[in-house]
Amino acid sequence: MTLNVKERRNKTGTVLVATGEINSETSGSLLQALLPLVREGKPLKIDLTAVTYVSSAGLRTLLVVYREAQHAGVAVTLYGVSEEVRFVMSATGFLDFFETGEAVAAAAKAKVKAAR
Repeated sequence: MTLNVKERRNKTGTVLVATGEINSETSGSLLQALLPLVREGKPLKIDLTAVTYVSSAGLRTLLVVYREAQHAGVAVTLYGVSEEVRFVMSATGFLDFFETGEAVAAAAKAKVKAAR
């Protein structure tokens, strides 16, 4: 399986949409796509809605991106993490490194509720 990545830019940052599998064959190209975006210093959202599988090589790639983002002070948020991918990331502790779209949405909802 291959991995396709597309990026969309807007005023608030960049969204990288990944489609396919993140494995030993595809993780290098994902890293090449993500690191320059992190180094731009703008918030980065990674849409994993269409990612069906993440191997250990894919997890290492996400860890490298996380470390680079921490060093650069860049927020990286994962969106659309499927239950299968979430399970793997959670079981290995990788999910704790990233904000997820669901957590961001829940925090925004709680903030609105508290302001009432």
